[in-house]
Amino acid sequence: MLRRPKILAALAAVALPITLTGVSSGGPPATAAPLPAPAAVAATAYSAAAAKYGVPESVLLAVSYAESRWDDHGGAPSTSGGYGPMHLTALGASEVADLSGKQKVATADSLQTLDKAAKLTGLDASALRTDTTANINGGAAVLASYQKSLGLPVGAETSPAEWYGAVASYAEAGDKVAAAGFADDVYSIMARGAARTTNTGQQVVMPAVAVTPDKAQVSKLSLPAGVKPSTSNVECPPSLGCEWLPAPYSEFGTAGDYGNHDLANRPKTGKIDYIVIHDTEGTWQGVLNLVQDPTYVSWQYTMRSSDGHTWQHVKANDVAWHAGNWYVNMHSIGIEHEGFAPQGATWFTESLYRNSAKLVKYLAAKNDIPLDRAHIIGHDQVPGTVPSTVRGMHWDPGPYWDWEHYFDLLGAPIYGHNVFPVKAGSIVTIKPGFQGNVQVVNNCDAPGTPCTPQGTNFVYLRQAPDDNAPLVKDIGLHPDGSDGTTDVSDMGSRAAAGSQYVVAQRQGDWVAVWYLGAMGWFKSPASTPDAFAKPGLVVKPKAGKASVPVYGRAYPEQAAYPANIPYQTVTPLQYSIGAGQAYPVSDLNIETDYYRAVTFAEQPPADHVQVIGKDRYYQIWFGHRMAYVRAADVDVSPAI
Repeated sequence: MLRRPKILAALAAVALPITLTGVSSGGPPATAAPLPAPAAVAATAYSAAAAKYGVPESVLLAVSYAESRWDDHGGAPSTSGGYGPMHLTALGASEVADLSGKQKVATADSLQTLDKAAKLTGLDASALRTDTTANINGGAAVLASYQKSLGLPVGAETSPAEWYGAVASYAEAGDKVAAAGFADDVYSIMARGAARTTNTGQQVVMPAVAVTPDKAQVSKLSLPAGVKPSTSNVECPPSLGCEWLPAPYSEFGTAGDYGNHDLANRPKTGKIDYIVIHDTEGTWQGVLNLVQDPTYVSWQYTMRSSDGHTWQHVKANDVAWHAGNWYVNMHSIGIEHEGFAPQGATWFTESLYRNSAKLVKYLAAKNDIPLDRAHIIGHDQVPGTVPSTVRGMHWDPGPYWDWEHYFDLLGAPIYGHNVFPVKAGSIVTIKPGFQGNVQVVNNCDAPGTPCTPQGTNFVYLRQAPDDNAPLVKDIGLHPDGSDGTTDVSDMGSRAAAGSQYVVAQRQGDWVAVWYLGAMGWFKSPASTPDAFAKPGLVVKPKAGKASVPVYGRAYPEQAAYPANIPYQTVTPLQYSIGAGQAYPVSDLNIETDYYRAVTFAEQPPADHVQVIGKDRYYQIWFGHRMAYVRAADVDVSPAI
């Protein structure tokens, strides 16, 4: 969508928090790399630490699971500076500098549990970061100190019900609502029980414990009460404790310039089809400062990494400027998550994942959005609007966002069952796992350097069924026709978890799928598959058509526009679907429309109009992003 000249330049420069970095032309073959081998730690470390510091083992295990799912991440910090399975935090100087006033004092104090653990245990801070046993001991000591500070009994034999206040304190939250939300998560984990193999290969089991915690203990915490959504301005589930921090809808500069979103009346002015997952590429306070700048852009929610605390900025019925594609903006809600897509050594926290899933489930239910990867999408799935914008589209949350775990938390696991055979003509869903799926990625921290090995959410696609074959081409990202690369920002040769494709061929362990108008090959042995077949609908070019175009937006035909609204040209992207190819349908019922909103007003004026067309489109899976095809160009049929 075109806006006034001055703001157009600003939007082009800052519309998204990540810019596409220079794509490398080479690099090592994109085969899986081994993880470093950290020292294995037996699950008995939890029982030993619980006994030593007087914490019920079930409480210690459940807190650790809620923080990290018991992974130590090889000693690498989380996006909020937390380490190890207990997520002991050490706020860096840059993060402290990013805060102001009372926030700086309160947050810097709460986000220093690693130093607190060092004082309580006598262990070196370096050991607490990198040694899993030391980290578990540090977390147990901090929990016990919180229990004592509340004047409550300490001892491994004490009832887990008596530890609610200490668990809430461990959240490092900014208010009692958020702290209680974390404690509720911990006790729900305790009630269900859990078992998994950690990143060090250790099997940890936590039996289910039925307990009714003393929630009144949260009143003893020295924290502000917080805002409950039921009595505030925000649109959030009650357990999340969101705050309202409005993005400015205001005029600035010369006449006609305004920011940083548009008033609307969704779903009457366009239904909400998508929730877009972003990461901030900055720390939370800096991002909150940006969203309050009328010359910048906007999104509906920001979520802090350390505790999943959430701010809402734009109402769901209004249109935020966050996706870099006006059609997707018209039909989506954007959530920014504190984190850094290119920094391969960091990891997104479990608190962030869990609270984000709570928010997405709430918004999806409220707006009738399907809980699948075609509608709960990454910013990296948003297509370019016209050929010239494809290369500059953004790629967050990036290769290190665990889509499989995220959809487990949403209660809508990504499909992964060997029920149907994977054969030519079938639809397959990519599910490579995350923890053990370590793909070669480059240039996270500096040009020409490999990224720290860790789990990734994708498989690479090659031009032939050979480990040494070049990666598939993406003419949108590489207009010169060069091969795909392993650069962290180069999404052009990747099939991410949850994405769907139609099988073109199969040769032994190798599967070829239709991808960006050509075939892309990946290895998926029957014994350890990375893709699973499922029923569904596919689109193919109508008989007699050598190829059909694909589009980055579903805009109306020219005849649909009133005389006072300029026609928004329907422009195909640089890709096409050739005869004999097929792509999965991800939505047959999208709106063909354009929301005209180019003037400032306190209420949506008469010229804020939804133009609705008669030319139907379908949303399809196409390469690493979604795309749209005209219904008149294709036939829809069940997959084989």
